[in-house]
Amino acid sequence: MPTRLMLLSCMLVAAATVASRTSTLESKNTSGCPGSCGNISMDYPFGIGTGCFRSGFEIICDHATGTPTLAGTTQPVPVNLLSIKTAEARVMLPVAWECFKSSKKIYASSDGDVHFNRDDVYRISNTHNHLIVIGCNTLGYTQSQRSEGNGYYSYAYYTGCMSFCNNSDSAVDGACAGVGCCHVDIPPGLTNNNMAFEQYNHTSVLGFSPCDYAFLVDKDSYTFRTADLKMDTNTMMPVWLDWAIRDNMSCDEAKKKAESYACVSTNSECRDSSNGPGYVCNCSMGYQGNPYVADGCTDINECEHKEYPCRGICENTSGAYECKCPSGSHSADPFNIPCNPSFPLAAKVVTGTIGGLFIIAIVVFIFLLGKEKRKMKEFFRKNGGPIIEKVNKIKLFRKEELEPILKTSNRIGQGGFGEVYMGYLRDEIQPVAVKKPKIDVKLANQFANEVIIQSRVLHKNIVNLIGCCLEVDVPILVYEYVSNGSLDKVLHDNNRMPLDLDLRLQIAAQSAKGLAYMHSEITTPILHGDVKPANILLDEDFVPKISDFGTSRMITIEENYASTIVGNWGYMDPEYVQTGLYTSKSDVYSFGVVLLELITRKKVLDPDINNLLGNSLDTYTKKKKVIELVDPEISAKGTIGIFHSLAEIIVQCLNLDVDLRPEMADVAERLQFLLK
Repeated sequence: MPTRLMLLSCMLVAAATVASRTSTLESKNTSGCPGSCGNISMDYPFGIGTGCFRSGFEIICDHATGTPTLAGTTQPVPVNLLSIKTAEARVMLPVAWECFKSSKKIYASSDGDVHFNRDDVYRISNTHNHLIVIGCNTLGYTQSQRSEGNGYYSYAYYTGCMSFCNNSDSAVDGACAGVGCCHVDIPPGLTNNNMAFEQYNHTSVLGFSPCDYAFLVDKDSYTFRTADLKMDTNTMMPVWLDWAIRDNMSCDEAKKKAESYACVSTNSECRDSSNGPGYVCNCSMGYQGNPYVADGCTDINECEHKEYPCRGICENTSGAYECKCPSGSHSADPFNIPCNPSFPLAAKVVTGTIGGLFIIAIVVFIFLLGKEKRKMKEFFRKNGGPIIEKVNKIKLFRKEELEPILKTSNRIGQGGFGEVYMGYLRDEIQPVAVKKPKIDVKLANQFANEVIIQSRVLHKNIVNLIGCCLEVDVPILVYEYVSNGSLDKVLHDNNRMPLDLDLRLQIAAQSAKGLAYMHSEITTPILHGDVKPANILLDEDFVPKISDFGTSRMITIEENYASTIVGNWGYMDPEYVQTGLYTSKSDVYSFGVVLLELITRKKVLDPDINNLLGNSLDTYTKKKKVIELVDPEISAKGTIGIFHSLAEIIVQCLNLDVDLRPEMADVAERLQFLLK
């Protein structure tokens, strides 16, 4: 029987001995080595640059984007997390796919193969990941560790599953159990990302499932959606890797070779790897830090951490702590039971009376607490909680977590939309912006819409929504803090900031990138619906971030408009005003108005300006001097060619004929060209 037919009939998981390489110990003197890349800390054995890492643990940093990637890979493998404590790494790996023109005719495919394990450091985590196969009449499987000619199969590991569809309505959102989507756990020992498919007749499913997909993914990071039957083939998925010191030795063997033994810190321990050969190092109980560097494990002062219980007097010791009752009191277990003083009889009577009153107070308190909880539960339901709690990427905050931030002294903005506060979440060093909008019951669905919309987007030019609080009458949103405020404030405030031509082009180009991403680079396109300078925020480096998605709408491939968008009148598409049809070209129109304000530094709705929008279009179309409209601050610092090009883009964006307006991606590309 052919090898592939054997695989299909049995789906056997074959085991094989994995060859390991001996890694040499690199210098652990990491002084002068980069301490991080972006927001990822570089702790030894990982490192950037010669002498900064142990063999096999090199990281490459793209300083322009602040993105770390694994070294020695056949294509970039972005890193999201490196953990010394758990010996794990979280990376992004590609989706494997094949697409059909007819029943069994494949016109394009990718096995998703990425060689990232050159030094045999990593294994794909079988505890955190599973294999997903998407498609109709699709069998997909992962294959890992090529056999060395001593086995019946080409690879040491195989595992996979098959999904089936009877018709276009078979698959259901959120269900991945064999209809349109299937999943299967993976074995330990996988060393690489490589997929394969078996071909089945696709004639009856081409209309709604033209491609097959297979990928490894973090179990907590993916939920199947029927729209994924037409997934973007460039999609990357988060995957957990287990790493270890893989010198082909166990802990007992490694300890005998002091020159290469990795657990060099005093108060560190060795543990054999649970996924593949080798070992990992941990700080001993009562210590924390990096066991891979000398003196990296330091004593934990348990008395300063609430997770170490003590109901008496706490005293820290090396690697542990003591808990004692003060003089004149006692407890059977001072770690968990409070210390009680030895009272005389009269004191006990008084204490009993007080205790009885206290119990009554507790009962009243519990009653009021229950009433408050019921009230918060009703707020949660009213504010769209049952919908929002299904969104994996959004954190639901408790009311008490945000109360320290919602103080008058922390307020940084207010207006018709509500109030915005700046502060710090508990144990966090990065500030957040807390938005307390003015909202009523009629707009509850709009609030849930804003949360769901922002959970679908992840882009450097779009404000990141961290989470929300639904346990209050007015729902509260928690965003990343963008320090320089809105473009409207920067352009038009009395204390407005100077902006040179390059900076304005940068703001325009990157804002266009964010909108282009929403329109065309995600599985379900998004229309913003309220593009204006007040909704474009600028960080400390003047990188723009698009915000305020309360009026945005998601559209499927078959849809081309939404009819309930409500925007600001000065930036609103005239076609939408007349027909009620809102398309991606409506966002393009609004962006054209923003671009006009950016180069003139004049408000479109300013009563002192006689129809700036009409005058601007008239100036360009009648071949007058465009330079007369440009902000004097930049008119002398740019070429007339640049200003004519900008004027041309603006006029095309503001064209009353929707079909003649450019796509947002084209606008972004042209602005980027002008910036260069």
